[in-house]
Amino acid sequence: MSNLGMGVMIGLLGGNEESVKAFKTAIGKRISSLKLDEDALHFTFEDGSKLKLFDDGQTCCEHRYMTSDDDLQSFVGSELVSAEIRDAPAPPPDECGECHEVEFLVVSTSKGRFTVETHNEHNGYYGGFLVRAYAE
Repeated sequence: MSNLGMGVMIGLLGGNEESVKAFKTAIGKRISSLKLDEDALHFTFEDGSKLKLFDDGQTCCEHRYMTSDDDLQSFVGSELVSAEIRDAPAPPPDECGECHEVEFLVVSTSKGRFTVETHNEHNGYYGGFLVRAYAE
């Protein structure tokens, strides 16, 4: 990761207790719906509860979004086991100095794992990731 943006630094100072609590509450629940919107991974569980995983490090001039090449629908009906963040190779800045950082969010379920890529496109003065969990 290159430079940390102000949004990421402030977020890191604030701690992540609420995210940890939200995620731990969802562990072991059976997934009834799973979708990836441009900016977040949304879980709905059989008990009606919901969980959202998203990158909360947004600062001024960044574009953050999530993508996945995996078939998320094949994990519906499985139980949520864990999730982890993994570094991804950083491509060099383009000819205009624009940066595109990527981080992997690997989610484990009772049916296996899927990977979501978290993207942050910026002008080089921002950077980093702050993936959070939010119980909806």
